Amino acid sequence: MELNNINVNSYPDSEKIYVDGELFHIKVGMRKINLTPTVTIENGEKVFSENAPVVVNDTSGAYTDPNIKTDINEGLPRTREQWINDRGDVFQLDGITSEYGKARMNDKSLDAIRFPKHHKPYRAKEGKEITQMAYARAGKITAEMEYVAIRENLNNKELGIETYITPEFVRQEIAAGRAIIPANINHPEAEPMIIGKAFSVKLNTNIGNSALSSGIKEEVDKAIWSCYWGGDTLMDLSTGKNIHETREWIIRNCPVPMGTVPIYQALEKVNGNVAKLTWEIYRDTLIEQAEQGVDYFTIHAGVLKEHAKLISSRMTGCVSRGGSIMTQWCTIHNEESFLYTHFDEICDILAQFDVAVSLGDGMRPGSIYDANDKAQFLELDVLGELTTKAWEHNVQVIIEGPGHVPMHKIKENMERQIASCHEAPFYTLGPLTTDIAPAYDHITSAIGAAQIAWYGTAMICYVTPKEHLSLPDREDVRNGVIAYKIAAHAADLAKGLPGADVRDNAMSKARFEFRWKDQFNLSLDPDRAKQYYIESHGTDDKFCTMCGPNFCAMRISQKVSKGCSCDLDSTK
Repeated sequence: MELNNINVNSYPDSEKIYVDGELFHIKVGMRKINLTPTVTIENGEKVFSENAPVVVNDTSGAYTDPNIKTDINEGLPRTREQWINDRGDVFQLDGITSEYGKARMNDKSLDAIRFPKHHKPYRAKEGKEITQMAYARAGKITAEMEYVAIRENLNNKELGIETYITPEFVRQEIAAGRAIIPANINHPEAEPMIIGKAFSVKLNTNIGNSALSSGIKEEVDKAIWSCYWGGDTLMDLSTGKNIHETREWIIRNCPVPMGTVPIYQALEKVNGNVAKLTWEIYRDTLIEQAEQGVDYFTIHAGVLKEHAKLISSRMTGCVSRGGSIMTQWCTIHNEESFLYTHFDEICDILAQFDVAVSLGDGMRPGSIYDANDKAQFLELDVLGELTTKAWEHNVQVIIEGPGHVPMHKIKENMERQIASCHEAPFYTLGPLTTDIAPAYDHITSAIGAAQIAWYGTAMICYVTPKEHLSLPDREDVRNGVIAYKIAAHAADLAKGLPGADVRDNAMSKARFEFRWKDQFNLSLDPDRAKQYYIESHGTDDKFCTMCGPNFCAMRISQKVSKGCSCDLDSTK
């Protein structure tokens, strides 16, 4: 199979720039938005004053670099491969080792849909600890740590903005478990990013096929599209056909860290029969996906046998797919979850590839009625216990959170998570603050996401307008990402993140000066901002649409500040 390249248009009046590292030979990609000059009239003459460009984070990778030719069938440049090999603590396997992976590789009927290029996977050498946490605890700054420090600061140095985010600070936060860099050694195409409350709030997007819809081309398209609009990480939640092959295509073309929920594929391997799930099948699935390059796994190891009996007291039961699978398994076998009993072995596997663990909230509330109940918080305490275990293996940890939570209960979630999970980064789905808005749940959840991120959540998982209704398409991905970029940025402003207000201030100045083009380009969605403007404006008007030329407050303010009744249109 050969896929046609996916066209990703560069943002208007923007250019790809790279900032060089000082400790390592690295180049950190960013997007520079060029602005038009401010025009004033002095002594009857036009005077042009330059406005400095604004530098923003860029998650689109090579797709928006005109100097790099991307080919979906080749995959992205394997930039991190050299960094990984330079450390001298990994080796390349002769081939994939998972039984399922080998079976798929040997199945000739799959040749037509297989990713064309095969890369032999890497693994840690015997006795070597290769996770970012292991390096950090040993006092070692890695190329990935310097990369994310530069990425977080954008151009703060050039602007004279003081910042605490240095490579050494990054190292300290990772060593303490308060931040992670999800960076599987088998996903060298991904550009490093950091998740932690001391850094900018990150955004995860979900894609994935189902038994009812979507194929490889559609999922690769959605993945690249989500990165273009600003998704910091990507989760493949596929439960349909050809999960293994679909994931390979996505990983090889994904410039951001990627996560999965391995229990989904494990269940597919037993044809959806929960009773037939075993530790051996799950273990092989972990190895299969780690060798492909998945950067973090959602593992519902905190769901215990005793939690199953709590479901009946809820309005909406257990809404987590992983949580419901494991509670059913425990009930069928009358045994403790194999994810819990084999957690040390799980961590041993993850440590060999530097796969981070996202401890899943299998008992998250699926309604505001169930928010902050006994089941939710009992599981959270177990996740704290598992966090400590993972850290003993130098495995990086994030904690998943709700769900559906009304606003007055959100703060308690953050406080309980910090106390129970030893300040490991919190990663939340929303939360949705009301249950009455299907088709608008990207809004109901963005309200909660902004609030909980302000309190300290490190990463928020987007919700699309089709949540509860249908699988999202390309446009739904766009709307979900933008809603959550708004929430994340609002939290960054509230947290006082160094340089967070630079873009806002540039936008406000452009708005006051009626520089419409700059307003479009500075926005999170330039195309839509421009579209809405031209629907009601015929020219580059010096007034806003709502007020018109005679009632525009900013136009009047400008006249007042000039001490005259001059015609502002004379600056045209």
